[in-house]
Amino acid sequence: MTDDGTTTAGAAGTLGYEQARDELIEVVRRLEAGGTTLEESLALWERGEELAKVCRHWLEGARARLDAALAGPAAPQSSAPQESGGATTADNG
Repeated sequence: MTDDGTTTAGAAGTLGYEQARDELIEVVRRLEAGGTTLEESLALWERGEELAKVCRHWLEGARARLDAALAGPAAPQSSAPQESGGATTADNG
C-alpha cells in the first residue's frame, strides 16, 4: 500500500481534476469502511490530502480563468478612463 501511495503521489501533478476527485472518493470510502491497519489508514489519509490539494489546485485555476473571462470585457473599459484621464491632464497642460 505504501508503494502504491508513493507511486501515485509522483503522478499527482499530472492528474486531472476528475481523476483526482474519483480517487479521493475511493480513498474516503476505504477509510470509512474500516478494516485497514493503522499504517494503511495513515497512507490512505496522506493520499487523500494530496488528492484534495490537486483538486483544490484545479478549482483555483478554474476560478482564476472564470474571473479573467468575466473581467476581460470590463478591462478595456476600466483602462480607458485612466488613459483618457492621462490625456485630459496632458490636454490641460
